[in-house]
Amino acid sequence: MKNKYFAAVFILFTCLTHSQHYDFKTIIDLETTNVISQDHTGTCWSFSTSSFLESEIIRITGDQIDLSEMYNVRHAYINKSWNYIMRQGKTQFSEGGLAHDVIHSISEHGFVPNAAYTGLMNGRTKHDHSKLVDTLKSTLDNYIKAPKSFNWKKHVNAILDSYLGSNVTSFNYKGVAYTPASFMKKTKIIPEDYVTITSFSHKPFYTNFILNIPDNFSNGAFFNVKLDELIHIVNNALEKGFTIELDCDVSEKTFSSKHGLAILPKDGINLEDAFINISEEKQVTQELRQQEFENYNTTDDHLMHITGVLKDQNGTTYYKVKNSWGTNPKRVNNGGYIYMSEAYFKLKTISVMLHKKAIPKKVFKILKKST
Repeated sequence: MKNKYFAAVFILFTCLTHSQHYDFKTIIDLETTNVISQDHTGTCWSFSTSSFLESEIIRITGDQIDLSEMYNVRHAYINKSWNYIMRQGKTQFSEGGLAHDVIHSISEHGFVPNAAYTGLMNGRTKHDHSKLVDTLKSTLDNYIKAPKSFNWKKHVNAILDSYLGSNVTSFNYKGVAYTPASFMKKTKIIPEDYVTITSFSHKPFYTNFILNIPDNFSNGAFFNVKLDELIHIVNNALEKGFTIELDCDVSEKTFSSKHGLAILPKDGINLEDAFINISEEKQVTQELRQQEFENYNTTDDHLMHITGVLKDQNGTTYYKVKNSWGTNPKRVNNGGYIYMSEAYFKLKTISVMLHKKAIPKKVFKILKKST
């Protein structure tokens, strides 16, 4: 009888220790603006980078400003069109982009509040760029076939005016007149202060290089560091109060907005159970990360915004990642945030962008020498 009792206790103890529901404790939670939706567009790069810049404005000035995502998108489409034309159509033309495309845009054109440029025309309340991209590409393809037949820049601007609204050169905000450049100056955002960092072994570490991914149409440079250094940079930034722009792969079945989790369970673990109970995760090395990138298992899918850190009851680190898929509880959990495990981040991150002051001094010195 006693043996049966101890056996029952042992089984119960085993179940409890091997089946733990997630219990998260917030370690860092940095201020940001509300979660919104990119709707039916592929412009996560502008939504996430705008969110990142909004947090930067809060950090620098204390002001909360809702920036226009579509103002940046409008200027990026013009740059994409130029790239497509000059490459004679031998490149991708899509809605995709990267964080540095927003930085390039604001360095040339400044930025505006959403109230000054919503990008919503004809009474629309949600964004939908499917026809916009097709119309732009068709126009550009026609020009490539007969390059002297019409002024492509004039046509592209007319299309953008029709779908997103005319370009903004001046506006009023809280009773004050601004241009996009003077408004950016008011926020104290300096585009040159932001750095993109990655970690891949096919290029030398501690150098800048152009990462060959489809959405890097503007040939933006990435500063390359070792994987453990990347983690150190991210953690250091968050501890110092800096949020981080994130480009990563969300195509994995282990990324779930429905559960609000991005995890990397070991092979053989039931995925549905892993979204409910803590499971053992894969060990990620520099070699595995490179392998998954080169065999296309890790792709440039989606950009989001890291705003904090959490830990589960076992002490595992998760990053609090602000998404742009809205807050509908039927589609997303955690109020539109993703809790991303450190293991998932290590394997599936393409790059991060952050303020140069958030980078440890030792790394920043090397970065400055490489530029």
